[in-house]
Amino acid sequence: MDILFAQIQADLRSNDALRQSGALLQALQQSAAGRDISIIAKSACEEIVASPASAVCKKLAFDLIRSTRLTSDLWETVCTGVRLDFDFPDPDVTAAAVSILAAVPSHRLGKLITDCSKEISNCFDSNSDNLRYSITETLGCILARDDLVILCENNVSLLEKVSNWWKRIGGNMLDRSDAVAKVAVESVGRLFQEFDSKRMSRLAGDKLVDSENSLAIRSSWVAWMVDFVWKKRNFLIARSLILPIESFRVTVFPLVYAVKTVASGAVEVFRKLSKNGNVEVLESGNNAEKLVGVSDVVTHLAPFLASLDPALIFEVGINMLYLADVPGGKPEWASASITAILTLWDRQEFSSARETIVRAVVTNLHLLDLHMQVSLFKRLLHMVRNLRAESDRMHALACICRTALCVDLFAKESVRRGQKPLLKTDIASLFEDVRIRDDLHSATTKSLFREELVASLVESCFQLSLPLPEQKTSGTESRVIGALAYGTGYGALNWTEPALEVVEVCRPCVKWDCEGRTYAIDCYLKLLVRLCHIYDTRGGVKRVKDGASQDQILNETRLQNLQRDLVKDLREVCKSLSTMRNVMFTDERSLLQYQVNTPRICARLVWAVAEHIDLEGLDPLLADDPEDPLNIIITNIHKVLFNIDSSASTSNRLQDVQAVLLCTQRLGSRHSRAGQLLSKELEEFRNSGFADSVNKHQCRLILQRIKYATSHPESKWAGVGETRGDYPFSHHKLTVQFYESAAAQDRKLEGLVHKAIQELWRPDPSELTLLLSNGVDSTLLKVPPSAYTLSGSSDPCYVEAYHLTDSTDGRITLHLKVLNLTELELNRVDIRVGLSGALYYMDGSPQAVRQLRNLVSQDPVLCSVTVGVSHFERSALWVQVLYYPFYGSGAAGEYGEGDYAEEDPQIMRQKKSLRPELGEPVVLRCQPYKIPLTELLLPHKISPVEYFRLWPSLPAILEYTGGYTYEGSGFMATAAQQYGASPFLSGLKSLSSKPFHRVCSHILRTVAGFQLCFAAKTWYGGFVGMMIFGASEVSRNVDLGDETTTMMCKFVIRASDASIVKEIESDLQGWLDDITDGGVEYMPEDEVKLASVERLRISMERIALLKAAQPPPKPDEESEEEDKEDDATGEDEVGEKKKKMKENEEEEDGKPKGPSTLSKLTAEEAEHRALQSAVLQEWHMLCKERGVKVQ
Repeated sequence: MDILFAQIQADLRSNDALRQSGALLQALQQSAAGRDISIIAKSACEEIVASPASAVCKKLAFDLIRSTRLTSDLWETVCTGVRLDFDFPDPDVTAAAVSILAAVPSHRLGKLITDCSKEISNCFDSNSDNLRYSITETLGCILARDDLVILCENNVSLLEKVSNWWKRIGGNMLDRSDAVAKVAVESVGRLFQEFDSKRMSRLAGDKLVDSENSLAIRSSWVAWMVDFVWKKRNFLIARSLILPIESFRVTVFPLVYAVKTVASGAVEVFRKLSKNGNVEVLESGNNAEKLVGVSDVVTHLAPFLASLDPALIFEVGINMLYLADVPGGKPEWASASITAILTLWDRQEFSSARETIVRAVVTNLHLLDLHMQVSLFKRLLHMVRNLRAESDRMHALACICRTALCVDLFAKESVRRGQKPLLKTDIASLFEDVRIRDDLHSATTKSLFREELVASLVESCFQLSLPLPEQKTSGTESRVIGALAYGTGYGALNWTEPALEVVEVCRPCVKWDCEGRTYAIDCYLKLLVRLCHIYDTRGGVKRVKDGASQDQILNETRLQNLQRDLVKDLREVCKSLSTMRNVMFTDERSLLQYQVNTPRICARLVWAVAEHIDLEGLDPLLADDPEDPLNIIITNIHKVLFNIDSSASTSNRLQDVQAVLLCTQRLGSRHSRAGQLLSKELEEFRNSGFADSVNKHQCRLILQRIKYATSHPESKWAGVGETRGDYPFSHHKLTVQFYESAAAQDRKLEGLVHKAIQELWRPDPSELTLLLSNGVDSTLLKVPPSAYTLSGSSDPCYVEAYHLTDSTDGRITLHLKVLNLTELELNRVDIRVGLSGALYYMDGSPQAVRQLRNLVSQDPVLCSVTVGVSHFERSALWVQVLYYPFYGSGAAGEYGEGDYAEEDPQIMRQKKSLRPELGEPVVLRCQPYKIPLTELLLPHKISPVEYFRLWPSLPAILEYTGGYTYEGSGFMATAAQQYGASPFLSGLKSLSSKPFHRVCSHILRTVAGFQLCFAAKTWYGGFVGMMIFGASEVSRNVDLGDETTTMMCKFVIRASDASIVKEIESDLQGWLDDITDGGVEYMPEDEVKLASVERLRISMERIALLKAAQPPPKPDEESEEEDKEDDATGEDEVGEKKKKMKENEEEEDGKPKGPSTLSKLTAEEAEHRALQSAVLQEWHMLCKERGVKVQ
């Protein structure tokens, strides 16, 4: 291998272009094979890039550079060679040099394009199509990136040059060369996409946060380009038609984006964001011309929907949907696009992009007319069923369910307003497909799709019951919100009509055997209970004379019928339970599946039906009929109470029995016959061995209540049986069952459904969306974080740094500012950044070097490095500053003073390869820049119930103590501040700005104590829970209860992985500084114990002094009291014992014992009494102050 590399290097040093190109091809082959070719890259930089060579060799050399890693000195060589090639006579060589600009590191790019700005501008005027193509493509890639925008922000002259280059790129869209025109359109499209997504900026390496100026800069470029495309739209349409058909696709998006931006009025907001008063206002500001412009573009694109190129069909269809959403857009545009996109479903080349097709269709369903939406339903449901990606399937189901609710509401409201009713627009008709119906009615199918469908439908109904979000712009969601608002316009309860149809369609789900999963059935029964509570089904169907409308009477009748059907289903479940218990199962797995499922569903269904059924409306003649609904309910209650299957312990029998007992109390209290029957069941359960002691006490209490309600019907409290609409069940299992497969699948399905529903109904708007809807507001713009000084006070270079994080890509960018504090100009300064912990460089190098040239005194220079983070670990970046006082002096001049002949070729070669000597550098070691562990966390939203269920199952635990002081007396800090911000939480204020979700808090203001619960997740999915317990300590230098200034905090951290706790435990004070910004000081356990012992000793001494200060009781009175007590009780033996004990105490040690100064109280009693007195004193002062205020 060494011989091969030596041969390649020898060929590179030759002046033969053929040998050089062959050597470069061999080097690229070795690089593709994974071998280290850094030594060859060094030769290529020196012999090809920095020297005259052919265009082919230059291109091959630049390809070699892209495939390897260069040192800072070699990048300097490359930049020097690029500058020289800009003036090379051959335009192909210049084109090759231009192409490498996109690969130049961002920290070198600014200076390079500033130095070569004139040559870059001249490239646009070249007669060579190849050079114009290369400059347009390269600048289109780099000018929209964040790093260039930040450079422009700090350099006005560079900003002017880049703005002019964008204008030249826009002009090249009409270039005579097809290749140049195509790449110019691609560059403009990249600018528009970067404005929203910043994809190229992330690929370039640096994830930068937009400041106000950089947003203004980017907005000005976009606004100018939109104006240019709008004015030249007819020319661009004509130019695109004469492009080759394979190049036509790239011209679609920029044209559509610009036209829609003008038609929707967003370009005006861009102008305001740009803060540029010189931007020319469009003359075509009237709506008529905008509509004509949009129609022209649609007319231009529509014929291509019938193209033979699938990629072109998809691109044109998506962009026509984009235009159909503008004000004045037509449903025909959307229907034509969606029909064309759906033709790609069965194309072989689009088999891997089916998720994209479905997402494109379901996201734009609202743009279609009602007939088209209804006709697509069956087909879309089949397509969604076949999607493999769960997130895409959930999103599509959420869109379909929302559209179904829209169609149903819109059709019903149209009928109310006198329009002709539309067929098959109700929920039942939309989901009447044969396969869907078979899925819903099958008890044992293994498909998860039916559970996803039911859960999405029900959760969409719950979203519809909430207030609809306001829409300030005519965006994609405005039509959906408008249709929903149209359907719910006459009443706040109009949402219950489609919800009633949903519970009718999904009724078979109560018979499902889901292998222990209950999330979908819980969702269904929760909606059913909500509807029964709203319509008050317990009171029967309302009448017209009671004020009920015809719609209300119809809905209540349907709901009563549905309840009766569910009671029949309950009887079938009961029968199947008895039947399957008697069957000999040959398959143990099927027995387990059945047993896990049935008892849980039975108890849930009993609750949902029994709580809201109309008992007064039952026929009293059918009291002995087994088909009577009340008899069926009581039979199922008996089954749940006396269920001793092995599955009962794993299916949360405790919860089921408690719910059924509560159900019996409410059921028996409101109906006499139910009370009699349930009393027998409760007596039997109470006397059986199935009831524990708690159940027996509950049964006794319930029996007493039923007995009282039965015997006193006239004085029964009216609210004893009132429904509350609650559903006390959850699909979450107990902690010991947390890792069961059924529970895990339930949690996973719940997360997917909730995420899809939330993103669709109430999405988090992007910054750009907020700016477009609310206008320019500085609160929406992120401010760069505060910088930390890394250099020493006497260092010749001042260095400060701050960092930005991107949890999506797992990257951290360190931004450095270097300031020359000396009076001399430093010709070269190297910044070396090393890593420790979990950090790594993207290219695999151990350290990064940034070479800074010509640092003028007091002139700040910026540079940055971007690193990746591999896992959750404490990490740091170590910065060294090397500056060379003698760089570039001495060597060249001394060499030229010799008496050597200029014609000597060896001397000429040495002079050519001569480099300025570096000299000895001065090394400044800076403080390490530590990355806080909190930067690797994300807030995790979780309900308190789920948090406390998850808490005990977390394996890793850590406990430690911290303390902080706060100002304010005990009265001001506790009771008096119960309605405001308490000063005793002052040390933990900064937690609100940290990446923790505050789950819940319990604050005892009277004694200045609290419990705070927080939840977070690491970038890599690990769960971190933190509880903080606070107890205020009494100050030592004042009286008891007068002032409390010290807060002792007990921190308890539990995590899903031991490595997380290990990292936190390695530096507890550093962790406390991270989460509280230095507000809390870590206290070792030994110090805590010593401090508590010392406090207890002082308290005991004070209490003893108080007791000693009291006058001792008189002995005569004491003896008289004893005599009286003895005479009164008549127990002489007791009196003698007391006298003997007293004599023994007095005669101990031969001395009579005087009054003691030591307390007989234990430490706990003394502390408890002190706490009581402090609380009483505070409340006394509070009541006194309130009385003064009232007077």
